[in-house]
Amino acid sequence: MAAFRAGYIAIVGRPNVGKSTLLNRLVGQKISITSRRPQTTRHRVTGILTRDDAQLVFVDTPGFQTRHRGALNRLMNRAVAASVKDVDVVLWVIEALKFDEQDKALAALLPAKVPVVLAINKIDRVARKDELLPFIQRLAGRHGFVGIVPISARQGVQLEELLGVLARHLPEGPALYSADEITQANERILAAEFIREKVFRLCGEEIPYAVAVAIDGFTETGRLRRIHATIFVDKETQKPIVIGKGGEKLKTIATQARLDMEELFGGKVFLEIRVKVKPGWAEDEALLRRLGYE
Repeated sequence: MAAFRAGYIAIVGRPNVGKSTLLNRLVGQKISITSRRPQTTRHRVTGILTRDDAQLVFVDTPGFQTRHRGALNRLMNRAVAASVKDVDVVLWVIEALKFDEQDKALAALLPAKVPVVLAINKIDRVARKDELLPFIQRLAGRHGFVGIVPISARQGVQLEELLGVLARHLPEGPALYSADEITQANERILAAEFIREKVFRLCGEEIPYAVAVAIDGFTETGRLRRIHATIFVDKETQKPIVIGKGGEKLKTIATQARLDMEELFGGKVFLEIRVKVKPGWAEDEALLRRLGYE
């Protein structure tokens, strides 16, 4: 019988390659927010998958990017660099048939002594499948990958093969967490991320990049959680967009976020959200650290 393996896997990649969708699919439950918009993830979120042969502990990182130089993005890029240093395996996710300057910049951060598995995502969107093999061959020469797996996180294509490759490169040893745990992320962070996801999905094109969510209060009584949160926007004109006519948009944001929280937390949630204008919040490193963007 093969020895049990357990370890940490950092999921890295440029924005909008599908890292959070992949994490949720691998773990089997929504623990990281997803959106069609790039740069959705801001916090490291761990997902835990326990199998008969291995326990895989995933670390989801912000999308590494080089186009913007603000304080928020500096902190997020720093999180990516830190994530790959203390893990057993790196899972690098790229988009099929796309490899740009941001991918090249991230490639420079890949550790020399840590096994790197390359997942080529969104193969379901490739019209000409004969273009995949030459693309894979070109990338194979860029790094000493221990495995290259074409996948579709959205459709679940070849995820079992990917898990097998990852598990084989984890160190032998006992499980790091109990078999029923699916995440070690702080519930306050998860609550903030669920709220921010709804702003991404329900508000206009410009609003999501100008919002942050702070959890002002989080108390737990039995199976009931009382959560008070603030959505920070950058401009006065953005506040009514988030609130909506008669408060309907904010009510929808709160309702959908609450339902996600209740499903993950396994109990009732009382959620109260206010909206506050905080000009320049994305350049305020002290505020960003208070909000948990480290």
